[in-house]
This record gives sequence, structure tokens and C-alpha cells, in this order.
Amino acid sequence: MIVGVAVIVAVAVAAMGGGGDGKKSPAGSTGSTGRSPGPSLSLPSGFPSLPSSLPSVVPSLPSDLPTGLVPSDLRSLFPSLADDEVPYYSLRKGDCFDTDDAQPGQAAKRACTRPHDAEVVTVTELNGTYTTEAALKKAASALCKAPLERKAAKQTAGTVRQTLVQYPDTGSYETGIDKVACSLAADVGKGTHKLTGPLK
Repeated sequence: MIVGVAVIVAVAVAAMGGGGDGKKSPAGSTGSTGRSPGPSLSLPSGFPSLPSSLPSVVPSLPSDLPTGLVPSDLRSLFPSLADDEVPYYSLRKGDCFDTDDAQPGQAAKRACTRPHDAEVVTVTELNGTYTTEAALKKAASALCKAPLERKAAKQTAGTVRQTLVQYPDTGSYETGIDKVACSLAADVGKGTHKLTGPLK
């Protein structure tokens, strides 16, 4: 049996929406082939040359700056992900990964031949205007439904236990993140059942 799971940035199953293509006609386009005359520009024939020698010494910062202004380890200022962690929208078809309930928009990539939580069946894109989380969830779920059902039907009984649909929240969608990752999973998060090979 397949059970739907929601991940925020987000995770769940949803419906497809339509929308305009956003194309606009060029401004000032009239269809006329005539052109009005414009000013003629010309460049001077001679440009000044650069000096033949440039200074070879680059100035350095003064050595008497007060300590503590700049941390010695700048990396400590920025949160970092583990080398194998990626945002869900970076996943590709066939990628295997683990999930973490504390970071629903992240995926820790794993080799498909080693134990892992889920495998991406397809990545698709949302289209349309969605103003609520419920509308996004419905649209994302609808996009994933058929591909996940087809792939789940090919798996050995008991291998796949859940579906996982990851999609943007409304704020992320408004900034242009429109990817939906549709995955089949064993047990997501802290579950003990794992996938141990690529899906069929």
C-alpha cells in the first residue's frame, strides 16, 4: 500500500494548474518596417595608451587593526550543509536520498546500492497561480500521481511503502522555485525499512 507524505518546501501530493505563458509583445512594436533617422556616432581614431610599467607591489591591510572585527573563520558565519545534502529541487530522476523531518526541503543524496529512504521517479514543474499551501499541495500531488502509480506497480510487494512529493511553499513559488520531485520511499525519516537498490 502506498501512503502520501508531505514535506514543507514542501512535501505531499497535489493537483495541476494552468496559467498564461507570461509572454508580452515587445514594447513600441508597430509592425512598420520604416526606421526614423538617428544620430551617427563615431569613435576617435587614437586611444591613449597604458603606462609601460605598472606598480608591482600591492598594498596590504594595516597590521594594527583591532582584533575581533573580522572572524578568523569566515565559514562560521554561514550555515553549511553536509557535502551530500542538497535542496530537494536539485534532485534528478533516479537520485536516491535520505530525508530528515527537521529539514523537509533538504535531501541527503545516497548511492542507490546502499540503504536509503527514497528514489526520485520524476521531476516536473508547477504552472499557474497558487496563493495557498493547499492549492500547491493539490497541484503537486496531481503532477506526481500517475508516474508514481506506474512505477510503484513495477516494484516487488513490500519494497515501496510511501510516496514522497516535494514542492515549494507559496513564498518559494513566488520567487520562481517551481520544481516538484516525485519519489517512492520505503520509510521516510526515522523509519527502519530502507530501499537497498535502484527501483525497477
